[in-house]
Amino acid sequence: MDLEIKPDQLKVLPHHQYVTTDGISPSTVAPSPIDQFRIWFKEAVEGGVVKEPEAVALSTATPDGIPSARMVLFKKLDPRGFVFFTNYTSRKSEEMLANPHASLVFYWKEVHRSVRVIGQVEKVSREESEEYFKTRPYGSQIGAWASKQSTVVQEGELQGRVGELEEKFGADVPTPEFWGGWRVVPTEVEFWIGKPSRLHDRVRYLRVETTRDDQPQWKIERLAP
Repeated sequence: MDLEIKPDQLKVLPHHQYVTTDGISPSTVAPSPIDQFRIWFKEAVEGGVVKEPEAVALSTATPDGIPSARMVLFKKLDPRGFVFFTNYTSRKSEEMLANPHASLVFYWKEVHRSVRVIGQVEKVSREESEEYFKTRPYGSQIGAWASKQSTVVQEGELQGRVGELEEKFGADVPTPEFWGGWRVVPTEVEFWIGKPSRLHDRVRYLRVETTRDDQPQWKIERLAP
């Protein structure tokens, strides 16, 4: 990447063009975006070149429409949608409680692919949250209790809590009541492949509104790059 740097400005100059041999179209993708994502994610993991395929940008908004975005870790795909876990008192959770819509963006730079998801959000069951919490490393379990996510902390305060909680819980850390999973139930999913001259392949799934939650149907279209 080349930069033009001036005292009051930084400019990214034209650089790498995508060179990809694969492509997608409405006629080649799976009938369901859930199935198509499963195919792409499996390829991203098994290909061994994507550094962190589960990293995903999550965007939420207040009821007034003020957006915020951050990176989270995608943890589960089920027939309803995309699941991640977090503190239920965090900024993102508070925004989703007040405005139950969100978007996700996966970007797999190494294979020039991206997936964008828009949908409604819902909490996963308590049983699902507890099941996943038990698989987390001990430090992450303690960290979930120690961090009052998105609040201001003083230097050394977090480390002090960690020590107290390790003494309190020992090796058996329970799932916090204020922690658990969210599921993004998609109404729109776009699959993107970078192509030369910015003439990217884009295929979008739009959920047919009249279809049932447990049996959604999808309209599949090509979008202009």
